[in-house]
Amino acid sequence: MLPVWNTLLKQAETRPQISELFDQNSTRVRDFSAEACGLYFDYSKTAITSETLNGLLALAVNVPAARKAMFAGEKINTTEGRAVLHTALRAPDNAVIMSDGADVMPELRATRARMQTFANDIRTGRIKGQGGPITDVVNIGIGGSDLGPAMASAALAPFHDGPRTHFVSNVDGAHIADTLKTLDATTTLVLVASKTFTTIETMTNAETARAWMAKTVTDTGAQFAAISTSEEKAAAMGIASERVFGFEDWVGGRYSVWGPIGLSLMLAIGPDNFDAFLAGAAELDEHFQTAKPAQNLPILLALVGLWNQKACGYASRAVLPYDQRLEKLPAYLQQLEMESNGKPVAKDGSPLPLGSGPVVWGTPGTNGQHAYFQLLHQGTEIVPAEFLVAMRGHEPDLTHHHALLVANCLAQSQALMLGRSLDDAREIAAKLGFEGAELEAQAAQRTFAGNRPSTTLAYEQLTPAMLGKIIALYEHRVFVEGVILGINSFDQFGVELGKEKATALLPVLEGASDGGLDSSTATLAARFRKVNKA
Repeated sequence: MLPVWNTLLKQAETRPQISELFDQNSTRVRDFSAEACGLYFDYSKTAITSETLNGLLALAVNVPAARKAMFAGEKINTTEGRAVLHTALRAPDNAVIMSDGADVMPELRATRARMQTFANDIRTGRIKGQGGPITDVVNIGIGGSDLGPAMASAALAPFHDGPRTHFVSNVDGAHIADTLKTLDATTTLVLVASKTFTTIETMTNAETARAWMAKTVTDTGAQFAAISTSEEKAAAMGIASERVFGFEDWVGGRYSVWGPIGLSLMLAIGPDNFDAFLAGAAELDEHFQTAKPAQNLPILLALVGLWNQKACGYASRAVLPYDQRLEKLPAYLQQLEMESNGKPVAKDGSPLPLGSGPVVWGTPGTNGQHAYFQLLHQGTEIVPAEFLVAMRGHEPDLTHHHALLVANCLAQSQALMLGRSLDDAREIAAKLGFEGAELEAQAAQRTFAGNRPSTTLAYEQLTPAMLGKIIALYEHRVFVEGVILGINSFDQFGVELGKEKATALLPVLEGASDGGLDSSTATLAARFRKVNKA
């Protein structure tokens, strides 16, 4: 693998201007794009040549075997000895998927059927709150138990026809206080999403929600449900077993929106639309397993990202959905990518020869244009941009808005590539009346280097099925990157260290001895105790 990388690194050192590649090849867009499952992926505005693409595709030589092992239920999460079967959550009903010698699908189907019954009962009013039909659902979770359903719920707002959904994740009391203060406890359902029912942030917020509800609701357990494997701990909170929806340890938190963690989404959009969401993801799964590498969307997306980060040296990538309802997608992808591939060692414990995955960030367009696009266009650090855009919106009376949105998306990717020459900037400065040295200074400020790479993922409209495809696409992209880098993408030990330290520090903040702490932490803890008289 390293010889291929060395060749790619040499190619990156002499890579041509992106705009020159278009001048040299009239069919470049056709040659460097792919389409499947209603998704059109254009990566022509990168410095990838045919020679580069062939080298990148050679990196994916181990992907087919790793992919087969994942879908077959083998324990590819080697550090924790677990299978990785989130794809089973969206598999067709007739699928047979084996893990540890047993078909996992009957239990998954039974759990989904229970979710559907519960969702329909809430949505139709057969299950009520003390004050009447449920009007609001509060999902309490953190990490994947929050980011997935919160993102998907916002994305599919046009399909909401059930109770309003709210999401609480931060242990900062402001989050739950601001959420609950506008709600009627007697018509609110609380979902507590914690696999073990021990996640400290989630359980702290859950107890606060229960205390809030107890002020007006006689039986709080009747307006709670649990997404957890611990019926015993849920029962201690008064939640009946029929309202506990569990999932297996081979479903990682950041991959869990397809199952019980997605219950809040099912309540909002209904079981039929939730099924469409799953079906869209399953269609992308099929594409990932069967398409040739040169036309395989997850593989191509991964290879472009690796080229930009590893070969070209661009340390971060900006995810830019020109779709307001995908506002939470960059944060969702931050966790998916950075928790999965932010690792220091390979599966065998050896140091990574190529390093870990990139920093991922972003916000929706056009807001970002008035914030950090200045840096994207003229900053000294180049940040590859990944645009997402729907060709059609959901507001038939606002088609001009959508045309303007798409125009901005296409213009930004074009401007990042082409830039503006110094001569053109001089002409602009001269028309503004500048002369001499001042003209040169003004022209320098108005010059854009261009040659900034971007990709565009286009689709017709953001529907439940399309959202399923987009999320599955990015899941598999992260998987492919992890395989090529040699990373176990399915553990997250980096998350645990901070939790351990926080648990140990809480007694110190409440007045226990701070002996053994470093002087900085001890001083800050003392300031807290002083302010709070602990």
